[in-house]
Amino acid sequence: MQGQRIGYVRVSSYDQNPERQLEQVEVGKLFTDKASGKDTQRPQLEAMLGFVREGDTVVVHSMDRLARNLDDLRRLVQKLTQRGVRIEFLKEGLVFTGDDSPMANLMLSVMGAFAEFERALIRERQREGIALAKQRGAYRGRKKALSDEQAATLRQRASVGEPKRSLPASSTSAGKLSTSTYARTIDTCRVA
Repeated sequence: MQGQRIGYVRVSSYDQNPERQLEQVEVGKLFTDKASGKDTQRPQLEAMLGFVREGDTVVVHSMDRLARNLDDLRRLVQKLTQRGVRIEFLKEGLVFTGDDSPMANLMLSVMGAFAEFERALIRERQREGIALAKQRGAYRGRKKALSDEQAATLRQRASVGEPKRSLPASSTSAGKLSTSTYARTIDTCRVA
């Protein structure tokens, strides 16, 4: 049974160009997620998994665009191929059908492991770069959600028994903040 070609694209940030991944490939339908690979909330991936049917071919630029890690990659490839869906990884030049040889399964594991290793190296280099920038005094980190004065006000209100959830965002000039930011600010006071 000949189905349609379906593309799946994931870009890590909103400023990346998703068309670059499948620009030379003709697909009948394209699903695009704009999220980090480690993000478990990928609505277009879920939509694609619900859309594909037996005989379809899912085309993905590379393994790291589909899965967060090796276990996730194996699970997704198995889920698709068990339903009679082919999956093509363009960068790696690999196709999986469910009737794959032991060599193809080995390639999936090896290539997936290399992709996971590469992501780990990138994270390690990033941490090292941040540490060096901190030593030079060039790294400022993320901007604080609350000023010291706003945090002190919240801590004072919490110390008189006002529940964390009732501390309205409008009471600070910082704007709307999450409950977890309030809780973290107040808990910091108790630890210190």
